[in-house]
Amino acid sequence: MAAAARVIAIAGYSAAAASSCLLIKTPFALQRCSNGLRFNNVRRSSKRLFSCNAIYNPQVQIKQEGQPETLDYRVFFEDTSGKKISPWHDVPLHLGDGVFSFIVEIPKESSAKMEVATDELYTPIKQDTKKGKLRYYPYNINWNYGLLPQTWEDPSLANSEVEGAFGDNDPVDVVEIGESWRKIGDILKVKPLAALAMIDEGELDWKIVAISLDDPSASLVNDIDDVEKHFPGTLTAIRDWFRDYKIPDGKPANKFGLGNKAANKDYALKVITETNESWAKLVKRSIPAGELSLV
Repeated sequence: MAAAARVIAIAGYSAAAASSCLLIKTPFALQRCSNGLRFNNVRRSSKRLFSCNAIYNPQVQIKQEGQPETLDYRVFFEDTSGKKISPWHDVPLHLGDGVFSFIVEIPKESSAKMEVATDELYTPIKQDTKKGKLRYYPYNINWNYGLLPQTWEDPSLANSEVEGAFGDNDPVDVVEIGESWRKIGDILKVKPLAALAMIDEGELDWKIVAISLDDPSASLVNDIDDVEKHFPGTLTAIRDWFRDYKIPDGKPANKFGLGNKAANKDYALKVITETNESWAKLVKRSIPAGELSLV
């Protein structure tokens, strides 16, 4: 099965971590190159080729179809041969040394609610809709926002640490706090710093706070206390933004678990590991996929 050929690494691409992969059919070798890390596929006969040779620009091409802010607009991902790939399933999560891939869906200081279409073939990025109309946030989001590939919040799994809330059936969200404005479809190398347990209409919707490795402040922040020191007020601002953004539409505020506070980096890594494991079960069809696309 094509979906079962996904590469899943739970602990990164070190020699020790290689043995802890959940599912390896097409392993990647990690090499250092002049401008970053390169991932070379060990099995040349594999159809799933992926390489990364820049700090935030893996060799993935973006193909836009339709016009932005229309119902038909899609942002597809292609490999260097022009073959469509899934940003959710085919971009590797783990890059080693506590670094992860992050795919930008919504650039900072924009309001169009873009998201990976988890129920469409190759899961392109599109603008979300409600009742046939394009969705917008009531005000701009102040950070780059998107997803961690190869993660999934299982809607059949209740989290006993967060009020027994079930997963929201989506990849895990990332709030990237760096200073640069990014484009839809950019793939960044990020390190997690904290986690917020948002509860949206009873569903658990994790927000991983992270920073891109190429940000000028990246070397200064490695955990939640560093965020408070070098980005004072940011964690509170993120929580309040996601708590309140539905209020202008007449809906109640979202809630947050874990004492209404952000959890530290270790907890964020735990969330990433658990949701990567859930994704592995999904693509192996150990869990019913429903309407989700596994291609």
